[in-house]
Amino acid sequence: MVLEAMTEHFEVRSQGTVEPRTETVLSAEVSGTVTWISPKFVAGGVFEKGEVLLRIDPTNYDVALKQAEALVKQRQIEFDGAAKLLSRGYRAEAEYASAAAALASAEAELVRARRNLQRTSIRLPYEGIVRSKESDLGQFVNPGTRIGVTFATDFAEIRLPLTDTDLAFIDLPETGAASADGIVKGPAVTLSAIQKGVPTQWDARIVRTEGVVDAKSRVTYAVARVEDPYGLHSDRPQLPMGTFVSATIDGIVADGIIRIPRSVIRGSDQVVFVDDEDRIQVRTVDIARADADFVYVHGGASPGERIVLTSLESPINGMTVRTTES
Repeated sequence: MVLEAMTEHFEVRSQGTVEPRTETVLSAEVSGTVTWISPKFVAGGVFEKGEVLLRIDPTNYDVALKQAEALVKQRQIEFDGAAKLLSRGYRAEAEYASAAAALASAEAELVRARRNLQRTSIRLPYEGIVRSKESDLGQFVNPGTRIGVTFATDFAEIRLPLTDTDLAFIDLPETGAASADGIVKGPAVTLSAIQKGVPTQWDARIVRTEGVVDAKSRVTYAVARVEDPYGLHSDRPQLPMGTFVSATIDGIVADGIIRIPRSVIRGSDQVVFVDDEDRIQVRTVDIARADADFVYVHGGASPGERIVLTSLESPINGMTVRTTES
């Protein structure tokens, strides 16, 4: 085989598990009895942004709100009276300040009462799916009681381990090199898995690296992102959370690379060359990358040189061979 220099578009392979970008552990912020649960608040239930999933008995908090509103009205009247008397010289400055402080305290209590009443309805600021339900109708909950776990369906992420050798063939975004919206457009990624017995693929993109090298495995993790993994707003196939996928990452384009069949490599990095006089020479080459079929050499070999494809049992430097051309 006569060696030729070529331009090679490399691909890097990895694998990982699909995980949600946003996951929330729901906890009660107020105490009370669960009086209503949405039919969608079950494992696998899909809910809309801002939709009420669960309600805690609001009676006590509704009463507290009315009391706070009445107290604000009373404190406002007292403040107006103190201000009027102060303007006429019948009240001291200290009494006016006291009335103003009482009014501010009442208004703060009103804000707290309104917020507590809102907290009796559990809702989330994103469209998502319920992973687990951990509270049920009639249960009394306290602040901090775990209610369930949900995750958003806008994006899914896959952590892809990459070795130091892999990093040389991928144009990964630098740590901290984010755009105004916090998203970096890195290399394209094709995810693949067997789904319902059929090979399926999804398009993704590297959006960041984790910026550290794992101390145990010595790999760097790049994070690929998939939009709308459950296909709620598109016709793409669903990619459920927890799916184990293979990833093919779009790598760099290298010029002047020599591609050699992997089957002719002796040991780890030796190739048998044939000179102009049909004499063989066993030589070590610099392998840049290898896959199942080929190795890619960037040193130790030159375009135009000939290599032996036949498997030789005991090649010796200087041995004369017969080529197919001769």
